[in-house]
Amino acid sequence: MLTSAKIVMIGMECDEAAFFRAVRGGVMGYVLKDASALEIINVVHAVASGEAVCPACFSRVIFQCAAQQLAATTEVIAFHPQGLSRREQQLVGLVGLGLTNKEIAARLNLSACTVKNHFHRIFRKAGVHDRMAMVDRCQIGEATRV
Repeated sequence: MLTSAKIVMIGMECDEAAFFRAVRGGVMGYVLKDASALEIINVVHAVASGEAVCPACFSRVIFQCAAQQLAATTEVIAFHPQGLSRREQQLVGLVGLGLTNKEIAARLNLSACTVKNHFHRIFRKAGVHDRMAMVDRCQIGEATRV
């Protein structure tokens, strides 16, 4: 059985863009090139035990990023009590998968006109004007992750 690799990266300097690229790539530990051997060993041990480690220079941007994500998630959660029907939630999910109105209609055994009417109601409820904004605003999976 394969286990997930735990990656530690040694970065050249306190470069936010490089740090976020590394994080997106799966890095769980990040140290700067001027770190001592002991610091590197400590980071490797921490990452091996399941911790995420980075230099203090990235703390501010991590907190800002987390705050933005929480604000976006809170907006999604605040929307749902206004109420999409079960069918409307289902349609949003199918659009999120990339299906066209015609494909959704065939999958749900509805007419394309009925699907279009559902979307107009969802747009009105969500206060949006297009499918992408609808998915961003109404994506059910985002609200249930919190």
